[in-house]
Amino acid sequence: MENIFDENMFTIRGKLAHERVDEDTMTISGDRRIECALPIWSERLGLLGKADVVEFRSDSSVFPVEYKHGPRRARMHDDLQLCAQAMCLEEMLGVVVPVGAIYYCSSRRRREVLIDQRLREETEATIQDIRQMLLHCDLPPPANDARCRNCSLADACQPEALCTAQTLKLENHLFRPE
Repeated sequence: MENIFDENMFTIRGKLAHERVDEDTMTISGDRRIECALPIWSERLGLLGKADVVEFRSDSSVFPVEYKHGPRRARMHDDLQLCAQAMCLEEMLGVVVPVGAIYYCSSRRRREVLIDQRLREETEATIQDIRQMLLHCDLPPPANDARCRNCSLADACQPEALCTAQTLKLENHLFRPE
């Protein structure tokens, strides 16, 4: 919404992790056709983007793979991103995508993600929440948690200062003499 971007070592690592999959390529590996940087969209969800990797398997299944730098770990926002890709592929191709994977470049391991009803509902709710935020130009306050330490936008966001100001405002309101 604010069109702010700043790089740090983590965003650069992310770029490097995506170098292999950011070019529009197609390869055959065993029983799979592997498409990189595949354009995807969903008119129903109002989404447009690119999938890092989509494997088209000989059994007609479609398997999206999202690339991330860093070690293998479960993060809900990664699962939501993968689910949105799966839902785009389903609408585009008229297939069901029941599972995908997050590939972690540092550990060179995949974590499979079940694209179940709960994750689909959470993904759609998140899309709606983001749409409302954009419509009303209303950013949520910064989290000011462990994620901020490695965030490339920490200097622009100033989460500690903002949270301190909010705390002081609340204290002044609560402890105001009558």
